Amino acid sequence: MSVSLMIDGKPHSANEGECLASVLMRQQPPVFRQHPVDGSPRTAFCMMGVCFECQVEIDGIRGQQACLVVVRDGMTVRRGRM
Repeated sequence: MSVSLMIDGKPHSANEGECLASVLMRQQPPVFRQHPVDGSPRTAFCMMGVCFECQVEIDGIRGQQACLVVVRDGMTVRRGRM
């Protein structure tokens, strides 16, 4: 079964129970955010909540770790400036 979510204002679908980070890694470019100091692109690294590289805004709440979040229908995700 699939769920619908918005990523950066565009509709996407994902498998029910799927980790948000895995959905974002399929996007082009597979960048979650940019480093706040040097602007370098960041993406998921550890996939277990230790490195904090996968932080995105979910439903208006910034700093959420995408690797720890299961997608749900109607979710709105914004990646950091690209």
